[in-house]
Order: sequence, then structure tokens, then C-alpha cells
Amino acid sequence: MIVKPRVRGFICTTAHPVGCAKHVEEQIEYVNKKPKVKGPKKVLVIGASTGYGLASRIVASFGLGADTIGVFFEKPASGGSTATAGWYNTAAFQRLAREAGYYAKGINGDAFSNEIKKEAIELIKKDWGKVDLVVYSLAAPKRVHPETGELFSSVIKPIGAPYSNKTVNFQTGKLSEITVQPATEEEIRHTVAVMGGEDWKMWIDALLEADVLAKGAQTIAYSYIGPEITHPIYRTGTIGRAKDDLEQTAQTLNQELKAKVDGNAYVSVNKALVTQSSAAIPVVPLYISLLYKEMKKRGIHEDWIQQMYRLFAETLYAKGEVAVDEQNRIRMDDLEMRADVQQAIQANWQKLNEENIEELADLEGYRQDFLRLFGFGLDNVDYDQDVEVDVPID
Repeated sequence: MIVKPRVRGFICTTAHPVGCAKHVEEQIEYVNKKPKVKGPKKVLVIGASTGYGLASRIVASFGLGADTIGVFFEKPASGGSTATAGWYNTAAFQRLAREAGYYAKGINGDAFSNEIKKEAIELIKKDWGKVDLVVYSLAAPKRVHPETGELFSSVIKPIGAPYSNKTVNFQTGKLSEITVQPATEEEIRHTVAVMGGEDWKMWIDALLEADVLAKGAQTIAYSYIGPEITHPIYRTGTIGRAKDDLEQTAQTLNQELKAKVDGNAYVSVNKALVTQSSAAIPVVPLYISLLYKEMKKRGIHEDWIQQMYRLFAETLYAKGEVAVDEQNRIRMDDLEMRADVQQAIQANWQKLNEENIEELADLEGYRQDFLRLFGFGLDNVDYDQDVEVDVPID
């Protein structure tokens, strides 16, 4: 099958198996060139197939020398359609990790369910005994509560008042004004249920009850704060309310882990990057395009793999105490939030129009990163070649 990108809005409905594998290889090559660091040897990554979760798994094995179990929810190729990008990413990672001598197994299913938690615990008991690090990197639009059966659906909305600002169609470069109406209390409750900390705590509680967390075990989840430009639609909106819940959960889990296994729980506030999730948020793609321009200009831009290597090798498992802010968060967004970067973005935001957008914003970089999520636009991949799309995950 000859696979080309088929983009609808902020979604690409195809993925390229060779391109996805090449993208994983590039990330592994980056880590292999960096110093190896002593760290955890058994790592469970929940949400392991794309973005920060995939990069966490790559750094855990190739940077820290760890064996990994990845939990993900991806679809194989079927009926003339390609598999999801996360499927191809996982197939490539697990093959390459095993070739390098690392244990790498995956569990495909709904990570919110009790059944998948039980399956992961049984695999840990059978193959490892204990886990040293649990990475929680789930991003999903819906969640079925495992106890009540209630279906929750998240929304991306402001709270309290409508929000209007510039946004961009990153495919065409067309600017427009968008107004998003505020969320109802029910929509806020649903978003917190999907994207907050309840499921993370359920995972850690289940692992503790099963006695599969090693002494000194740590867990980490990922969050985002961002600039004032995006606060109404993100940090002070429904997603931000969920992130507040996630960060409060981290403090609860930190106390619990300290008491039971002498461990720690952290939230890492990461920088804005092009993901399937961020592409769906109004205003955010425009902000990211401006951010990329300023960070690349200063030589401080980081992608997923650079961020995760810095997080694990140079922060979480570096010598000395882990540096955190007053809310016990690791701030990996330090370069994004630099005063000079944000001041430049603010100034450019005010004078932005369709005539100067390509000059002030890195829209082409945004487009390239978006396509790379699905295995397109990579060097040394022949996209006119017929490829096998039915790739198994070993």
C-alpha cells in the first residue's frame, strides 16, 4: 500500500509504518549519543505510544538502561486502513529495544479499566516482581469510570466567561478570531474526571496493594501551565482545572509513597509541543508556532526526546535533590517561560497578521512536526514506495 497523509482538521487519519519507525530510530539515536545515567531498572509507562510517553520509554531504556512495560490503546491496520501511529511507534520501539538487549513488552487496551491494571500487575509479578518508576502520560478525550460505569467526555472551554482571541489554521496559515463559550459545571466535572488525577491514583493504589512497587519507587505525571495568552483556554479553563486536580493528586501520592515505600510522586510541567491533543486546542497552535520561532532563534528549542532526556537524566536521576517549585512541580518549561522569549511572543502576537505570519511564526515547523507525529516528512523515507501496513507488535 502507498501511504500518503490524509489530514482532516487537526487529525491525520493515516500513518506511515516506515516513517514512524524512522522517527523512533531518530529519537533512539539522540539518546544513544548522550551520557548514560544510573536510574530505575524496571519502568512502567502508562500512555506509552506517542509524544512524551513514548519519549519517556525511549529514554528509560536507552538512556537509563531500564526494562519497560508500556500500556497504550492503539489500533492495528484493518480493512485497507493503516494502523494508528502509536501502533507503529510501539512496534518499532519494542523491536529495537529487544535488539539492544532490553526487555520491552506492551499491553494494548483501556488504561482506565480495572482489567488493564490487573493485566499489568500480573505481568509485573510474573516477569519483574517490582517496579522502580511509574510514568503516567495518558491523553484521552473520554473515560469510562471503572467502578460506576459512567462515561465522561472532556471539553476544551474557558470557565466563567466566553474567550475570544486569534487562532490559525496551521495548514493554510489563515488567521481568524474565535470565541469559545464557557463550560457548564457538568462539563468541568467531566473534564476533571478524564484528565485529572483520579485514574493516576487508582494505578498507584492498585500497584501498592499488589505489593509491586519497589522500595524508593517514584511516579511522575505530566502537566502544562503556559503563558497568559493561552490561560483562558488552557490553564484557567477546563483543562487547567483538570491539571490542578492532577497536581493536587501528586501531593497526596507523594505522602502515600513516602509512608509506604519511601518513594516520591512528581508532576513535571513540560514545554508546549505539537501533539494530537494540542492541535485540537484553539489559539494554542498559533502560540506554539510563535514559540518555536523564538526558541529556535535562540538555540534553546527542545522536542519530546530532548525534554525527556533532560527530565530523567539531568533532573530526576541526577545527583542531588530534585529541584521543584513551591508546589513540588518539576519545571521543564523553564526555557519556554524565559522572560525574553515570552516578551518577544507578546510583541509579535499584537502585530500578527496574514501578511507577516510566516515571518513571525514558525508555521512550517509546526506543520512538519504535525506530520512527523504520523510518520510523514522524514528524511530517507520513500513515500512513493509500496509498504506493508500490517505490522505486528511482538
